Order: sequence, then C-alpha cells, then structure tokens
Amino acid sequence: MAYKEHTAQRIREILYRLNVVFSEKKMFSGICFMVDDKMCCGTHLDKKSGEEFVLCRIGEEAYYSAVERNDCIPMEFTGKAMVGFVFVTEVGFENDKSLSKWLQLCLNFNPLAKKSKKK
Repeated sequence: MAYKEHTAQRIREILYRLNVVFSEKKMFSGICFMVDDKMCCGTHLDKKSGEEFVLCRIGEEAYYSAVERNDCIPMEFTGKAMVGFVFVTEVGFENDKSLSKWLQLCLNFNPLAKKSKKK
C-alpha cells in the first residue's frame, strides 16, 4: 500500500462533515479525492523517506506563500515543481484542525481548477 489508510479516512471524515460530494481515484502512489471531477487533494507516501504527505491542489495564488512554510514542500515528480500543488508534511496535518485548514484551501481553489481532459 503506497499510502496510509488512517490519513485517507481522516480526509474522508472531514469532507463528509463539510458535506462535500467527492470520489476517490488511485493516483500519484496514493488516493486522490476528486471534487466536481477535479483533483482536490490526496495521500502520498514518499518512497525515498517513507514520510507521509497530503497532496493539496491549492492553486498558484496560495502556492507561493504555502511553500514558505516549514510544513509544506513543492510537489515534484519529475524534478520540476508543479506550481499550484504542494505536499503537506506530517507536522502540517497532525491534528484535524490543521488538516481541515489545508483541505479548505483545496476546496476554495477547486471551483477555479480546470478538469483534466478525458482519455
């Protein structure tokens, strides 16, 4: 398993509490939570360090201030940062209050996000 089920369940519970309609899709070595058929957030287990991350799609505007934080790093898969996407480290989602803040950033951006093209 390339993610921790406990974190995925925490995300589900917060989204349920917020009355968010979502689906799940295996992606990026974890589970992505899709809102309005767009990637919103997800789980990821770093293969090198073993550290768990929460993937957040927060958009370009929020991205630059987020990567200045100690609990957030740019999302990189090919050696190049994907602007608008960040990984929140375990310290950044250690409790439901902090995880909820990150998920809310994702939900705030979601209406502005573009859907990926269907293959």
